Parts: sequence; C-alpha cells; structure tokens
Amino acid sequence: IYIYIYIYSMNIHSLFCNSACLLIVSAVLVSCSSAPKILPVTNNNGGFVEQKIETDIFLLTSYERIKAQGGIAHIYIEGDGSAWLNKRTPSLDPTPKNPVAFDLAKLDKSDNVIYLARPCQYSKLIMKRACPSKYWTSYRFSPEVLAVMDKALDDIKSRHNITKFHLIGFSGGGNVAALLTARRDDVLSLRTVAGNLDHATQSDIHKVSQMPSSLNAKDIALQINHIPQIHFIGGKDKIVPVPIYESYKRASGNTNCVQSHIVENVSHAKGWQGVWSALLAQPFSCH
Repeated sequence: IYIYIYIYSMNIHSLFCNSACLLIVSAVLVSCSSAPKILPVTNNNGGFVEQKIETDIFLLTSYERIKAQGGIAHIYIEGDGSAWLNKRTPSLDPTPKNPVAFDLAKLDKSDNVIYLARPCQYSKLIMKRACPSKYWTSYRFSPEVLAVMDKALDDIKSRHNITKFHLIGFSGGGNVAALLTARRDDVLSLRTVAGNLDHATQSDIHKVSQMPSSLNAKDIALQINHIPQIHFIGGKDKIVPVPIYESYKRASGNTNCVQSHIVENVSHAKGWQGVWSALLAQPFSCH
C-alpha cells in the first residue's frame, strides 16, 4: 500500500496533514488486521507443505505432511470459511480467518495428514480462472464443487500412493466429507466436527434462503450408513445445533455405524483444539 502526501509548506497546515496522514494509516492498519489469516509454509505449520491442486474449474490449496508413502491418509476438509459478511452480503474472499480444520490437522500425529481447503479459499488472487461467489454461497455444495473435491482426493492418492482415507470435516466441510464418502470406495471412516450434515434444516433454523443447487449429506445418509462414523457436536454450538445431526441420524436408518458425541463447553469454532487429541483417539466402529 502506497500513500503519497505532498506538503506545500512547513506551517500550521502541515500539522493538519500529519494528523490526516495518521488517521489514514490507522485505517489501513485496521483494514489489514481484519484480513484472513493466510497460512505461511514455515516450521510453525508442523511440517506441512503447501500444494496447489489443479482441477478443471478451481485451483485448490492443500497442506500436506506425508511420512509414509503408500499408506492411509487423514484428510481434514475446511469449513465454509468467511463466506458471508452478513445474511445478505457475500464476502469478497472465503478464506477462513480461523482455519479450525488446519488447527486440528496439526494436532493429528498420524503418518499422513492432509488439510484440504475448499474452492476459492487461499487461492483467489492466483487462480487462472475467475471464482464466482456462488461457489462459496448457494453453490458451495454443488455437484461441480463435489466433483472437484473428489478429483483432489484422486490427485492426493496418485501423488502419494495412498491406499485408503479417513475423512474429517469441519462445519460445512463435514457435509463435503459425507458426500465424498458416498462417491468413493476407499473411505474407511467419517468424522465430522460441528458438521453441517443437513443444510436444509440449518437454513430453516436460521431463517435464511435454502440452497437448492447444493447437495445435502442427509440425502445420502442411508447410502453410507455402513461406514463407521462419529459426529462431534459442540454443546454450545448455536450455528450447527443438535437438531441438524438428529435429522441426518434419522435419515441414516436403522444402523449402529452412525454415532455422535456432544462435547460440552465447546461452541461452533472455539474450544475444539483443546479437546481434539482426546476426541481423535476415541474408538468407534459398527457394532
């Protein structure tokens, strides 16, 4: 950011100019401080390396920590990020200011851990093609978005010779993870954290517009009811409350593969980091 100030004379007007300059700079600093937190590739990222995954529509961003080529991978799928400024206004960039899924991935001690961002996150300024805001609003779970995320898993599988996946999705990433489970035959388990498993019910709860162009995990719940699943719900989560999971559970039919765990004193995006290691170690299976 460049600010050019021309001062014509050293008099009382210069004091005014300096004050104005200070106000401008302050405004710029405030603006910068509210920008999304971009993930630099440093040792602080726990050994994760940035990777750009080219697809037909989007350039996806992943952060990968691979220790055992040819093994099983844990895939963490990010939430919706900064999708909206308010109920009516989409943001200019959906990159999350608080990348919860990445924080959880860093706590995972498994050999192969990969954080997968959603379309248009972290890559808007360098994408070869435009990324319309519909892909982080009403079309965020559209068939084309799911096809791209599916292709990203194929890319990861090919590059690292991965055999199977454990999918972990945060918030809207939980919906994506469930939908990907239905598309693939290499998913061993599904975990969601504050997962939006029924966006139609969520829209009703919050009295916002439905997303008819987006796929819904509830609609494929019966199809994947043989896959071991555990869905973690924040006891203080008012964004994705318990009724959303209950709707998904009912749609899953008569199965004991679908389990839930309400985590007290955790809200939608706060508190998960402190309990994740214990939750990740929690066993679950189809009884």
